[in-house]
Amino acid sequence: MESNVRVRFAPSPTGPLHIGGVRTALYNYLFAKKYNGTFVLRIEDTDQTRYVANAEQYIIDALDWCNIPFDEGPGKNEKFGPYRQSERKELYKQYADILIKTGWAYYAFDTAEQLDGHRKGHEAEGKTFIYNWHNREKGRLVNSLVLSEEEVQAKINAGENYVIRFKTPQDEILQMEDEIRGNIKIDTNTLDDKILFKGDGMPTYHLANIVDDHLMEISHVIRGEEWLPSMPLHVLLYRAFGWDAPKFAHLPLILKPVGKGKLSKRDGDKLGFPVFPLEYTNEVSGDVSRGYKEDGYFADAFINMLAFLGWNPGTEQEIFSLEGLIEAFDLKRVSKSGAKFSPDKTKWFNQQYMQTKSDAALTELFLPILLEKGITTTKEYALKVVTAIKERAVFVNDFWDLSSFFFETPTEYDAKASKKNWKEGTPDLMNELINVISSIEDFSSENTEKEVKEWISGKEIGFGKVMQPLRLSLVGKLAGPHLFDIIAMIGKEETIKRLQNAISKI
Repeated sequence: MESNVRVRFAPSPTGPLHIGGVRTALYNYLFAKKYNGTFVLRIEDTDQTRYVANAEQYIIDALDWCNIPFDEGPGKNEKFGPYRQSERKELYKQYADILIKTGWAYYAFDTAEQLDGHRKGHEAEGKTFIYNWHNREKGRLVNSLVLSEEEVQAKINAGENYVIRFKTPQDEILQMEDEIRGNIKIDTNTLDDKILFKGDGMPTYHLANIVDDHLMEISHVIRGEEWLPSMPLHVLLYRAFGWDAPKFAHLPLILKPVGKGKLSKRDGDKLGFPVFPLEYTNEVSGDVSRGYKEDGYFADAFINMLAFLGWNPGTEQEIFSLEGLIEAFDLKRVSKSGAKFSPDKTKWFNQQYMQTKSDAALTELFLPILLEKGITTTKEYALKVVTAIKERAVFVNDFWDLSSFFFETPTEYDAKASKKNWKEGTPDLMNELINVISSIEDFSSENTEKEVKEWISGKEIGFGKVMQPLRLSLVGKLAGPHLFDIIAMIGKEETIKRLQNAISKI
């Protein structure tokens, strides 16, 4: 691998960054870091009609949260800046003019109405209209291939609208190489003459993308499968300019969890999961879209999950640190076929990461939740609670539901569990148990368990007759960690109080 690896992530600031875009950024980042290369962020804002003011900052914030920050980009190490295409627009016209002069492009003056007429005429005959070698020089279309230089200049001087189209070669089988998909062949006769420069003075994606990749010395173009149909034009543009093309790699689609097709925001709304890394508020409509960060996902779990949507390490290992992903990542192990998104697997990743976090770090995240609930406690006690319940949690946001009984006396009791486990003789047993607990001096979990179980054995009754009502009294339901750990943590006085409450209320 060349030592000077330079890759770019080039999103359009038209809204929040979809997880498909984040995965493209991630694969670029992993590839760059594996080969000690540079990860460039370029903002492709040539489509001013769809531009959203806060989208660029959202993209930067999302990359930062994912811990995959760019090395070069807007406002950072601007070695090849500016990095917003709207700030480079004068540059693109120069390169479009070069293609005109060398015969690789031409002016087209056809109006939208004229082109629409050609399309309708073809449709009436059961054909499809394509602006290319087949009709560009027959005289029906208005372009510089059939007009004289004087006529062309007169139209330009008169202020007539025009576009610049690429002159696609005729009768050629174009051979291309993709790092993921291998050799690709395309008959150039099937291609249309794409617009490179628009009437509003802005380049199209195709021209701006090629010029910027060349000037920014991009070595590998790693992008989504949706750009695969554009690859022939881009390869031909490199040839037209006489430049060496970068290596191309087209990533598979991320597919919806149910049914066919590409994952969309609609799927997330319908099935209840986010499709954006961060929460996003639409400035026009006020609509709020959920984000993985705000839903309680750890950034490293989110990234680990994304890495596996289209790539695998060739082993059974699924949990990777970012450094581990960098070391293991290989474009050759990226799949050609689409990767189905699984909300359940995403939660699984977060749960796995939950277990790797230190109890102290999780406690720091839990304390604000307790404060919000109006709970006053010590950090030491909160730490013990986290240690007791974290294995059952998927998110830190689950901690309260899993642990509220450590902080508050239950006021309600699960009806189904009460009916099944609170029998006629249960209050008498619980009163006896209060006496047993009152007499215990060493109130550690281990000793309390020993004393209570000895008492149950001495009475020659089933353990369930005591343990289930006891748990119901302390927790309000048949859930929670080891029962005697709960007793030790809430203490003797609170344990007795809860037993008395249950006796009077159930």
